Formats: sequence, structure tokens, C-alpha cells
Amino acid sequence: MPRPTPFDLVFTRAAETVFPTIRTALERAGHEPADRDAFLMVPEVVSLLHDLRPEEGLGEGMDQLVALVHHAYLLWDAGVLTLPLSAEHLTALLDGSSPASPAVSEPPRAYYAQLQDRQVWARVVDDLPAEPMDGCFVHSSGAELRVLGIFGLRPEREGFSAVETAGPRPHALQRPDGSRLFSPVLAGGQAAGLYSLVGGEELLELGWRTRALANSLAAPPP
Repeated sequence: MPRPTPFDLVFTRAAETVFPTIRTALERAGHEPADRDAFLMVPEVVSLLHDLRPEEGLGEGMDQLVALVHHAYLLWDAGVLTLPLSAEHLTALLDGSSPASPAVSEPPRAYYAQLQDRQVWARVVDDLPAEPMDGCFVHSSGAELRVLGIFGLRPEREGFSAVETAGPRPHALQRPDGSRLFSPVLAGGQAAGLYSLVGGEELLELGWRTRALANSLAAPPP
């Protein structure tokens, strides 16, 4: 059975009731869906954020909730394309040479790339243990990509961690210590065949690397 995505767990009801109303409001106003400022001006978006916010509040985490709702809406607007990355896909993306950057105007506009379970890890909060990455939401914003990584998604936990990064394709990206991008930093990670993300630029690079695969899978047959 496929693992449920964050969209499945959080937004199934909103996809049926709220998202169509948001689409209508954006179309009537002539706003681009990827324009987050315009998105946040829609009253139904504000209501949805209020409904999803826990009673104790989020503090600085409100930015992550806004990013999650926006990515989820764009995923729905694009047809809820999920890319389950096989072990072979993951190895090719993270171990192989960096693929060329596809044009961001090519389809699909937005998707969720779901990684192999517990294969990619990152320390989301400096003072807390590393968390496994479930996947990432990806969508284009002009000549840039927005990537929202989802970490620590597991049945016994209420909620998950989210980290967003955005920008053009990182150029000549290197780790300060000279180790290979995405190589494990966890103890025993090399022997276990794991990968690590170190910093937001590696998350952004991962998003760009999934883009070529997303385009090839979404392209119509010749």
C-alpha cells in the first residue's frame, strides 16, 4: 500500500470544499495562483489557516503553515500529482551527476515527490535529533522553484515538520567540509545506505533534481 502523503492526511476535506472556492476567487480577481501574497488575500484561505492552526498557536511556525496550505492548494490545482521515488530513482538523483535544469515553464506546475521511507534525514531544529524526510512539495514561481520539505511524518506523531526554501538552481553547490552532497552525516549512515540534507540549499537542489523526473513522467507519450 502506498504511504499517505501530507496532502492525504491534512487536505482531503479542503480539496472537496474549500479549494474550489479559492480557485474561483483567484480567477475572478485575475490573480496568479503561485502569487502567495494574492493567495493570502482570499478570505477562504484565511479561514482555512485559522481552522488548521492549533489552539496554542504556532508562533514562528505560522510561516510554515502558510507555505503548507499554499503548496497543497497548488498541488490540488495541478491535479494532485504525486511522484513516488523508487530506490532506483533516489539513487540516480542523489548519487549520480547533477542533471541539467529543465525549463520551469514545462509541466507539471506542482507536484509532491515522495521519497523512500526513512532514507533521507535532516536536522530540522539544531538542538533536536535528525528527522526522516517523507518528501517535498515543489512548484515553480517565475524562474525559481519553491520547495517545501516534509520531515518526521509518522503514525504515532501528531503533525510533522516543514521547511521551505526557494530560489534559482544553486550554482556549484558544495559542502563546507568538502563531503559529497547528500552524503550521510548520521553515525552509521554510510553503512545503512542513508542520505542527509545539510542546509536549505541542498533541499533546494533536491527539488531541482526531482523536476526533470517530474517533467518526464508528466509528459504525454510521443
